[in-house]
Amino acid sequence: MMAVFLLLDRPRYPMKRTILFYIIFGVFMVLGFSAWYVLDWEGFVRFAGLACMPPIGIFCGLLSEDGIYLSLYKISLGFYLLSVCVFLGVDISRLLFHWNMWADILIRILLAAAILLFIVKQFRKAFFERLDFLQGELDWFSTVTLIMSVIMASFAAYWPADRDFTLYGMVRIFVTMSMAGIIQYLIFYLYYHLGVEHCYRAEKQLLEMNEQFLYRQLELERKSQEEAARIRHDVRHHCMLIREYVKSKDMDSLLSYLEQYRGDTESTRPQRICANRAVNGILKAYVGYAEKENIQVTMKVDVAEKLAIRDIDLVAILANIFENAIKGCLDSGKDQQRIHIDISQKGHKIVIQCRNSCAPDVHFRGGLPKPVKGDGIGVSCIMRTASRYDGETDFCVKDGMFIVRVLLNQPV
Repeated sequence: MMAVFLLLDRPRYPMKRTILFYIIFGVFMVLGFSAWYVLDWEGFVRFAGLACMPPIGIFCGLLSEDGIYLSLYKISLGFYLLSVCVFLGVDISRLLFHWNMWADILIRILLAAAILLFIVKQFRKAFFERLDFLQGELDWFSTVTLIMSVIMASFAAYWPADRDFTLYGMVRIFVTMSMAGIIQYLIFYLYYHLGVEHCYRAEKQLLEMNEQFLYRQLELERKSQEEAARIRHDVRHHCMLIREYVKSKDMDSLLSYLEQYRGDTESTRPQRICANRAVNGILKAYVGYAEKENIQVTMKVDVAEKLAIRDIDLVAILANIFENAIKGCLDSGKDQQRIHIDISQKGHKIVIQCRNSCAPDVHFRGGLPKPVKGDGIGVSCIMRTASRYDGETDFCVKDGMFIVRVLLNQPV
């Protein structure tokens, strides 16, 4: 059980330290159960199989970095495979080796080795590829269903009662264990595909947000073209007036007019927020959107022109942050609504912080803001995108302002 759990686990501590803890705990378990065997052989035979699950489950769960539901799934899988070894060891030794104890022990050792080899060679890689989906989708109902199916199947072998060796009994236990295995398999793939579907929904929302971003960029481009057309139209009038000033040798008026013209052209120059084109584009688009809603926006942005983070991921994070900030300002009902964006680069780390006006009744669940309307997929999109870069996210409310912080680690 412990070996199966460790092979499928992301430990809380370094692997060498974790293995040392496992060895020490395993020694104490062996000593404790051996003492039980010596003192009460009959009770050991009847109850040891069921009694091993709680202490091992608690120990492995405490050393795991995964959530409680995923830990329960892994310990249930380990207990199920242990039960398979016990069933096959006992029944094969009774059927083929005339109840030989050493044949039973050898069969169990070979089966355990085969199972662990299969996990290492075949199952482990596929499990870790699907781990994030399982982590996000496994819930209390699925875990209880899984554990109950395993325990009900295991009771067929471990329940303290005398049973005669019959072909019917072997078939009954085989069918029961097979059903438990099928339930394990179905739960694994059901919640994996639910996770994939949730990911597709997040990607769909990201595509929709990119589409909105492109529309806003086109709107900015249209306004720039209109402004350029106006300037070209006015050039003829400017040239005529400058010509008159030159003819009349009125240099003071000419210089004053040129200064006014320079100020006008400076005010129509495209705003440049930062050197990075993706960050600059998304912020410009949403600043215009916020200003239409009479929301005051201040920014402090200092990032390099080229980053090791994909543009689409930067857009996903900043667009979701700004969308949520604008929505929070509109829901706040305050006369003065503000958004402040701070983006800085420190070595290989990108730090994003946004503060925005918000309603006083923002609720949190599990450290995440609870959406009043909708499914709150924007927050999950920020977290999932940040996780691709081993990043961290934090959400809180302080002094009437909703604060979101995102830390991204650029790939080296």
